[in-house]
Amino acid sequence: MTIAQRLLSAGIAAAATVALAACTTTGPGEPPVITAKGVEGSWIDAQGTGLSTFRGGSFATVATDTGQKLADGSYTMTGGTSVEIHGTSLIRQTPISFNCLMVSTSQLNCTSASGQNFVLTRRT
Repeated sequence: MTIAQRLLSAGIAAAATVALAACTTTGPGEPPVITAKGVEGSWIDAQGTGLSTFRGGSFATVATDTGQKLADGSYTMTGGTSVEIHGTSLIRQTPISFNCLMVSTSQLNCTSASGQNFVLTRRT
């Protein structure tokens, strides 16, 4: 192996090490952080009163102070960043419907069927 080939190999190995190190989000011995896809995961409303969890096409919302289930139902991704949510308000026993737009990996801007706007923030 020539000196040029050795330098090239060393440079590639160093670049790969730097690239892998940049992907590491935890310290030694800590479990890796898993990044949620789409709306999967937990989201909290702007007032901090309701925590909604989206998983596998279903959602449930609970009160943050009591843990009481407030709503449940289903959701469908209607585009890369759009989600349609349908369910039941368990307090009022009435149907609910929302359209949301994921404006970032941590923010959902939603509008209810009646035109009310609200924001959900991903809870980590």
